[in-house]
Amino acid sequence: MDEYRYDYQTVKGFIVSSIFWGVVGILIGLWISVQMWHPAANLPPYFTFGRLRVVHTNGLAFGLGVGAIFGIFYYITMRLCRRPLAFPKLARLHLYIFNAAIALAALSLLAGYTQSLEYAELEWPLDIGVVILWVMFGINIFGTILKRREEQMYISLWYIIATVIAVAILYIINNLSIPAGLLKSYHLFAGVNSANVEWWYGHNAVGFVFTTPILAMFYYFLPKSTGLPIYSHRLSIIAFWSLVFAYLWTGAHHLVYTPLPDWIQTVGIVFTMFLIAPSWGSVVNGYYTVGQDWDRAKNNYLTKFFILGITFYGLQTVQGPTQGLRIVSQLIHYTDWVPGHVHMGTMGWVTMVVAASIYYIIPKIYNTEIYSVKIANTHFWFVLIGQLIFSITMWITGIQQGALQKAVNPDGSLKYTMVEIISKNYPYWQMRTIGGVIFAIGMLFFIYNIYMTVKKGKALQQA
Repeated sequence: MDEYRYDYQTVKGFIVSSIFWGVVGILIGLWISVQMWHPAANLPPYFTFGRLRVVHTNGLAFGLGVGAIFGIFYYITMRLCRRPLAFPKLARLHLYIFNAAIALAALSLLAGYTQSLEYAELEWPLDIGVVILWVMFGINIFGTILKRREEQMYISLWYIIATVIAVAILYIINNLSIPAGLLKSYHLFAGVNSANVEWWYGHNAVGFVFTTPILAMFYYFLPKSTGLPIYSHRLSIIAFWSLVFAYLWTGAHHLVYTPLPDWIQTVGIVFTMFLIAPSWGSVVNGYYTVGQDWDRAKNNYLTKFFILGITFYGLQTVQGPTQGLRIVSQLIHYTDWVPGHVHMGTMGWVTMVVAASIYYIIPKIYNTEIYSVKIANTHFWFVLIGQLIFSITMWITGIQQGALQKAVNPDGSLKYTMVEIISKNYPYWQMRTIGGVIFAIGMLFFIYNIYMTVKKGKALQQA
């Protein structure tokens, strides 16, 4: 079919938007990492750690992450369905409202308006806006799939469908609240029930924003960029259904050693351990796909991003279930180990695969080659090294925090005060900032490479 019928303007709009919000989120992340060891970097009332931290998480999860998901999903869905978007004007409106919503969300969080629910901080008027955005997205995705010209539904489409449905259910249920004013509300659930619903949502927000969408990208762009067929479509389908079934039962592992009933905690732990299998099904599928010609990993810059990305996904899906075990959780829960785990996933798995997907899409849209493979490789090594420094220092800090908090004197009193424990964190927090700076430099190489590729493509179109 004719290429011009594909709505690449919306795809480009979401990619540019996601990069912009990603820059904002990363810069704020660096700022709050400095605030941890340099309290004077807190500028009350709006630019304190408590307010900037939620802007950081929401900006990267929803501005960068969901923005990239919208754009890349539109691209993948059109290509796999072999038809343009069902409602291109709706997609364009979706783009504009998305950017307005992210901007309003950031301003409201800086002003201190929050539900105090992790990954669900936005107050009820913005929650309604998010639901409207997601409905617009779902209408276009399902409308395009229903009118597809390709009968076979490749695995990426299954992950896209799961993402749209699961996020809608999770977001709506967890954000049910009773308004107490224009910018204030109270969670419909209370006490232990509120915590249980929140972490059912919180962990699955990771599952269906940072896992299933990224697997959709991985399964589409790895074969496309290497020219190698996916090793096993059957394995990908088995892994998909197992992953979707298990993920929805795992949230309670965040609430080990809390008033939540032990049996619910145990259910969460059991399903968390089970998650290792379907997760590694995709890891093995990726390795065996490239295993058909390992020279691609050396000669194709995109392959390095995808294989290192799926490697970090594999490591994360062993580390996550392990820390859900009670014996491990009693040491590392409520310590820096947990954000270390999260950042290995977001900086290693998510960012590498999203960046590689954008590296593939932009030259295709502009009918050109990437501006510089050398710059792309430089980007790869910076983000890899930065992410490792960032995550490993937090793991070390977490183990240290857990051990010091549990150390007791012969008479049973605590051996260390909280001030003493915090002071021992400073060298590691400073290393974390250094790792973040290295990672941010790598992302600047990425942005420059994309900008120059777009500039090169426009010049060719005008020639």
